[in-house]
Amino acid sequence: MLTADGRTSLFLLMTLLRIYGVPSCHQTEYEVRGECCPMCPPGSHVQRDCTEFTSTSCVPCAEGTYNDKSNGLRYCKHCSLCYSASGLKVKLDCTLTSDSVCEPQDGFFCHDWSSKSCVAAQKHSSCGAGQFISQRGTASTDTQCSDCSTGTFADGTGTSCQPHRQCEAENLQLIEAGTSSADARCGEQRHNVTGILIAVLVPVLLVTVLVVLLFWKRKIFGEKLNCLKKSQPAESDNNTGHPHVVPTSFSNYPPTSLPSPAETEGGGAT
Repeated sequence: MLTADGRTSLFLLMTLLRIYGVPSCHQTEYEVRGECCPMCPPGSHVQRDCTEFTSTSCVPCAEGTYNDKSNGLRYCKHCSLCYSASGLKVKLDCTLTSDSVCEPQDGFFCHDWSSKSCVAAQKHSSCGAGQFISQRGTASTDTQCSDCSTGTFADGTGTSCQPHRQCEAENLQLIEAGTSSADARCGEQRHNVTGILIAVLVPVLLVTVLVVLLFWKRKIFGEKLNCLKKSQPAESDNNTGHPHVVPTSFSNYPPTSLPSPAETEGGGAT
């Protein structure tokens, strides 16, 4: 049995609960001023709270706002915006009972998700020259790039590297060797002009030199031969030991008479 003091304490506690106690409302109700009022349905908000004599007054959400749950709110929540500057686009439009759903634009991937909607997106990475796309980007993952192996090339836009062109196999001349970012350049076979000129000019030059030498030697030989021919008569005269007498014609001189013996003798006597 409760004592007098116990009964007094229990009475005071029950009194305080009646005065200050918070009512336990149902999950479809909300509390206001100690009363449990019915919640407004999704897509609406409270216009007037319930009273002892009236129920809760609800109105639909305005355009651009929504409430996705039963509520005792005086307002509706604003619809999310899918900003193109953030790389987003609308996947599902906002309704009175649901928020907008955003997704990455084409060529972007989401790096910040909120529930099922993307909050911020980033552009897919671009592969550089000498690389190929080993894994294409998706709405949730970035592009993956890999380097080309030796003897192949790519410009970064394809999913594989291509082998360099083999000029020799095409009977062409290699103009520029291939790199990891560019193919080899081939062209028509070019003859070695310098080699051709050397092959043609050297024999011509040699023949010309030989002809000039032969002509020069022949000229020298001819001059020596003429000198020998001119010197042969003089050498013959010198070999006989007699002076060379140039004959003259006696007819150019007048006839003379020899002295008689008497004249010779007389002259001798004189």
